[in-house]
Amino acid sequence: MKKNSVINLTFLLTIVVLFSFKPEIYAQENTENKTKSDFWNHVQFGGGLGLGFGSGYADVMVAPSAIYNFNDYVSAGLGLQYNYVKQRDFYNANMYGGSIITLINPIAELQISAELEQLRVNRTFEDFYGSATQDFWNTALFLGAGYRNENITIGIRYNVLHKDRDNIYAEAFMPFVRIFF
Repeated sequence: MKKNSVINLTFLLTIVVLFSFKPEIYAQENTENKTKSDFWNHVQFGGGLGLGFGSGYADVMVAPSAIYNFNDYVSAGLGLQYNYVKQRDFYNANMYGGSIITLINPIAELQISAELEQLRVNRTFEDFYGSATQDFWNTALFLGAGYRNENITIGIRYNVLHKDRDNIYAEAFMPFVRIFF
């Protein structure tokens, strides 16, 4: 019997020890003590607006975007774009689509970017002989660099897929101003 009482005492002590630690185990799993996700603290919204008016000419562009800052050096995001261009008695275009952008900031003042843009283009040319319409997809891959001051970047980008014909951009090089809040 003495052997059974030692086993029973050992069993009883083991149960007491295990139950004494049980509240601490549950305290570590308590959902109220968990840190909330800080995903939205890393998201910035921004984009671009463009307006151009002249005698018989109008150009309106809206391009909202959002990026996620992985750290102080790398960000990536998505953008949308709509552009309306009209030159009276000659040209009319609607362009819409999206883009994927990656931003790299090797130092605080320098921003390097790569942006893949896909736009649907619907345009009509009118002249003395009649009109012609075109509907096509335009793909652009911009590589750029700019001077960055907090949330504003001013720079230049180059469309590596630029063609002199069948393109919606007149030049491969384009200046830009990028703002994120």
